[in-house]
Parts: sequence; C-alpha cells; structure tokens
Amino acid sequence: MNSIASSLASIVSEEKAVLSWENLKLSQQQCIQQTISSLSPPSCIVYPRSQEQLAAVIAEANRNNWRVLPCGSGSKLGWGGLAKGVDIVVSTEHMNQLIEHAVGDLTVTVEAGMKFAHLQAILAESRQFLALDPALPNSATIGGIVATADTGSLRQRYGSVRDQLLGITFVRADGQIAKAGGRVVKNVAGYDLMKLFTGSYGTLGIISQVTFRVYPLQETSATVVLTGTAEAVSQAAATLRGSALTPTQADLLSNKLVSHLDLGTGLGLIARFQSISESVKEQSNRLLQVGQQLGLNGAIYAAGDEANLWQRLQQRMYSSGTESDITCKIGVLPTAAVDILTQVEIGLIHISSGLGFLQFQEQNQVLAVRELCQSHRGFLTILEAQITVKQKLDVWGYTGNGLSVMRRIKEQFDGKNILSPGRFVGGI
Repeated sequence: MNSIASSLASIVSEEKAVLSWENLKLSQQQCIQQTISSLSPPSCIVYPRSQEQLAAVIAEANRNNWRVLPCGSGSKLGWGGLAKGVDIVVSTEHMNQLIEHAVGDLTVTVEAGMKFAHLQAILAESRQFLALDPALPNSATIGGIVATADTGSLRQRYGSVRDQLLGITFVRADGQIAKAGGRVVKNVAGYDLMKLFTGSYGTLGIISQVTFRVYPLQETSATVVLTGTAEAVSQAAATLRGSALTPTQADLLSNKLVSHLDLGTGLGLIARFQSISESVKEQSNRLLQVGQQLGLNGAIYAAGDEANLWQRLQQRMYSSGTESDITCKIGVLPTAAVDILTQVEIGLIHISSGLGFLQFQEQNQVLAVRELCQSHRGFLTILEAQITVKQKLDVWGYTGNGLSVMRRIKEQFDGKNILSPGRFVGGI
C-alpha cells in the first residue's frame, strides 16, 4: 500500500475501505481513466462509511494538497470535463443509509451513496416515489444525481432536481461539515446554496446527505405515441403545450430513435398521463384525437407495455451505444426542438423545457449542432465521450458571461482547487 493510501487507511479503518490503484478491478480503473486528463492514475480509492469519516478524509487531503475526485458508484464519472492531476478518488457508495422518511410530510432524507433504485423501493412501500428519472437508475446514487443535476422526462410535471431538493449536508474542501435547507417542505433557508451545489460536479464540496420532497404514486398510467411528419409532430407538440392536458412526461423523438423502438416512422411525440383512471383515459384519447386530426399515426400503451416502452427508451438514450458514441445534453427554445431533431439520428427533447439528449458518432456533427443550438439561443454540452474527443473539443461550449462569477465562487468554496479540478465550465 502506498503512502497516501496508508495515511487514509488510518482514518477509514474498515477492511477494503481504501484500495490502492493496482488493487482495483480493471473495469474500475477504466472508468476512472476516462475521467482524468493525466496519464498517471490516482493512488487509491477511499470508501468512507460515515459523514465524519468523509470529513476526516477531505481534511487530510486539504492538509496535503491532494486533489480529490468525488463519486458515488461512478455511473456518471464519464460526464463533464476531464479532471486534472487527481491524487485520490473518494466514493460515497458505502454511505447509503436511510436517515428519515416522514411519510405524512412527504419528505425523505438519505445518505448520498444510496442507490436511486433502492430509494424508490423504500418509498414504494408507502405508495410514494421520488419524481426523478435519472440515467442508469439501478447504479446511480442520490449524491451523483444531485451533483450532475440529472433528471429526465419527469421534469415535464415535477420540475428539475433543484425543484425537489429541500436540504443538503456537505463536506467542504477544508473538511468541515455544513448544511443548507432543512427537512420540511416550508423551510427555504439556504435554498440558493442548494441550487449552487446541484449540477456543480463535485467542484464546491462533497454532498453527504440529501432531503427531497416526494410524491404519492398515481393510480393509473398510460402513454400516447404519435408519429409522422416533422410539421405535424411539431403542431401536435404546440397543441399539447397550449392545452389543459397535464402529462407527467412528454418528449419529442428523432426519426431513428422512433425506428429503433419499433414505434413507426417519422418523428415521434411520446406523452405519459398519470392520475385517476378516468382522467388518464380522457386525456390519452384527447391527445390521440389531436394526432389523428393532424394525420399522425397514434397508439396508446398501458400496463406492462407502457413500462417496457419507457425502459427501452431510457436504455437506448443512455446505455446502448458503442465506445465511439458521443452523448450530449442540449437546451433550446421548445419551438426549435423539431428543427434540431431533424438534423440528428438519435435524439430526445422535452417539449416544455427544450432540454434533451443527443447522440453522435462524429465530432464534426457535434460542432455543427452546437452552432445550430446556439443560433436558437441554446447550448450543447458533451456529457460522455472518449477521452480523445474531450481533449480536442470544449466539453461545455459555454458562451455566457458568468465565468468570472463562477471562478470567484470556486475560490470561495475551494481555494486550493482540490475538488474535481477541471471538470466544470472553463476548467474550474
């Protein structure tokens, strides 16, 4: 065991709580190597089991100026920019306990390393759920979801990660434990700080506990799929946005994605309704009629077929591709979504927010679509790609005027630049 690992083993004393680089599984090594810009790997990975152990590890790193790459299970380590000069990896995966589930208050507090799927199973016992649908839900941890601001189609009804976050506890770069927000829905103290940490990619502190609002499970669910010409699908989306219908999920799908899912031909509009059975039936039929009037092909999926459809959609967007795939997140005006989707093979864009995900094979395609997004007052960031691609292209493509403010915030929270150095916008 090397000197850094030995030093940390005295803090985190449990067996296999500190693993030297050479003792990691090959798959772990490859996952981490895709995240760092240097050829020299980190010395070890540390698995603290408590908030106090995590704080002690970070305090030791701060004293020794060790650069830290925080993660949960590592499912999203490949997202964002390349980290620079990492000395240690700190995983919260073993900090995975339920702290409190206030069923009557519709809140839940958990440690950051709890798997998303595990939390949903706990909540389901009380007929509740966390209204997020992150990539790779079986392996994603709660802390990683917050750190990358990762949610999908459910933002249509429930909003983003920021909208559902009630409180966080985190370890600062100097090893001190700090809190923001609380455990009740009405508590708004520190709300801006929670927004700041959401999507910060571990550059400001390491999240140790999270409190979310949760929701009752709905009685019934059904999904309408409309497919056809770009013009007709665009009109259907505009009609849905302006109507009194209340889908929980609603996305536009590219031609090839529609084809891969065996949903028909042309562009697609997929909308899910969840409520009491009468409401779901009425809303589904109304949207189906809108599609028929526009000459679109339509179908309603329910029960097992519906669950399978959404599962296949997520798998195709986040975990199906080859090594050469470049996965990107975009944001455009919702009215520009169809224009973007006609220029790509694999893509999904939420109809109300204009946020979505695209997949590419060629770097030149990424740059061309980024330019198109920016012309529509939007953005395109590269989430996941081979390390050679990230070394050549600007991952974030940020063109705003907030970089100096971001750097001052980073300086305030992490003056030594030891947390996730280089992963965020502008090399922060």
